[in-house]
Amino acid sequence: MKAWLAPCWSDSRALLVGRVVSGFSRCFTSSASTLSKSPSQRPPQKRRHRNAYEKAQARQRKAANIARQATLRRERVDALGDPVMGKTTPFLESLRSIPTQPGPTVSDLAAPAAESRTDEPSADDAPSRSSSTMRPILNYGVRAAELRDSIQQSHFLTGPLAPRDGGPIDPEAVDMHQYLHENAVAAMARIVSLGNGSSIDRRRLQTHECIEKFGRHRTDHFLAPKPPAALTRNPLSPPAPEKTPRAGRDTGSSEVQISLLTLKIRSLSTHLAGPGKKDMTNKRNLQLLVHRRQKLMKYLRRKERGAERWQHVVEQMGLTDGMWKGEISLR
Repeated sequence: MKAWLAPCWSDSRALLVGRVVSGFSRCFTSSASTLSKSPSQRPPQKRRHRNAYEKAQARQRKAANIARQATLRRERVDALGDPVMGKTTPFLESLRSIPTQPGPTVSDLAAPAAESRTDEPSADDAPSRSSSTMRPILNYGVRAAELRDSIQQSHFLTGPLAPRDGGPIDPEAVDMHQYLHENAVAAMARIVSLGNGSSIDRRRLQTHECIEKFGRHRTDHFLAPKPPAALTRNPLSPPAPEKTPRAGRDTGSSEVQISLLTLKIRSLSTHLAGPGKKDMTNKRNLQLLVHRRQKLMKYLRRKERGAERWQHVVEQMGLTDGMWKGEISLR
């Protein structure tokens, strides 16, 4: 190619390449008209003119809606109930009043044993059994009737013996024996008095009352079993194995564990609300106990299908729906 044609050829080639590149760019990019403009380039929108009366009405409607939402929120919380303490029931009041109950007196222990054999109720009067019907309440698991029998036996065994010649017993020996016996009875009354016991003794008695109240070795006599499942059993399947008979007292059923956890939760909550408000360790323990009780309540309600056993523990322990429904958040 001649030298004077080289610049013209290079210029035309560059022009052709530029047109091809611009064509490809238009194929893979949107046109300038379709690109959205930045907010600074958009024309300002005209706001509809509203007078002061309409603005005041809008503000009133918003305030009414917010107030209504707050009211509905409070109603839902009140309907669920307190997720920690629950309600106060006569059974809980009787357990709480155990430490303040007066101990036995000398006259109580000296009374005939046949007058108060009411410490062992039968299955017929088991629903009405409570701590308030047991007077007096003794420490160390001692029953009043048994203690009275032992005192009468000791009074007989330690009495002065009659002379071998058949003469009368010395009155001074009789008076001294009676004086020493009364001192011994007063000492026994102080020993078995719950007011002189520790918090561990009171907690042990509360645990015993919960086991006797909700244990299935007692509730099986007066509570109906849960309703049968909706699914029918296949007649060709093998029969279900028989349940192993219960031996001794029931201490591990869900309702017993729920009642014991409720006592611990109420005690810890009272402690944290008073002198232990900065006790972070027990606050964490309270959260663990609350969620453990929630799991047990869900399990018991699902297994019993809302039967009498579930209703019994809910009514006696003052349990609420907030203790097992939804998420429990303690602050």
